Amino acid sequence: METEKMKMKAGKLYDANYDKELLAERAACADLTYELNQLRPSKAEERDALVRRILGKVKGNCTIVSPFFCDYGYHIEVGENFFANMNCVILDESPVKFGDNVFVAPNCGFYTAGHPLDAERRNQGLEYARPITVGDDVWIGAGVSVLPGVTIGQGAVIGAGSVVNRDIPPRVLAAGNPCRVIREITEEDKKRYTENV
Repeated sequence: METEKMKMKAGKLYDANYDKELLAERAACADLTYELNQLRPSKAEERDALVRRILGKVKGNCTIVSPFFCDYGYHIEVGENFFANMNCVILDESPVKFGDNVFVAPNCGFYTAGHPLDAERRNQGLEYARPITVGDDVWIGAGVSVLPGVTIGQGAVIGAGSVVNRDIPPRVLAAGNPCRVIREITEEDKKRYTENV
């Protein structure tokens, strides 16, 4: 028989609110994130060790500024030189993968969970999950929401306050609600910040 966790991993509708196994896993992760959020910033080694316990895979240097929240933790994979500023929320019912050199500004959310539009199934506690992938060298501005199933291409920059509800191609500046491509990032952008240095 297919468990609710198996359904969740397969992207099917599953019972998120009443399944004992999933409730226990979320409770265990909530305890770990609570512990992380109570640690002083000066306790760098303890913080790093706890982050590595919470997350599924950490490739190298990883900085997460508290407070930080996630649902399971084990679905989250971060590459080398990952930085997430305060109030990062990752609802990782499905895999959330960040490449190398990803910078996440304050108050960002990555939400793999979605719910049926019809109230009857939604009220039964049913939901679905779709993975999120963020490529290498991506900068995500403050207050961005990334929705289920989205891929953000390598080298993209997402402007503050954006709601990313569709894939974003590589090496573009994208912003808005809904988030849309504004322009490509070019060699001219390198000159913009070096002229006065």
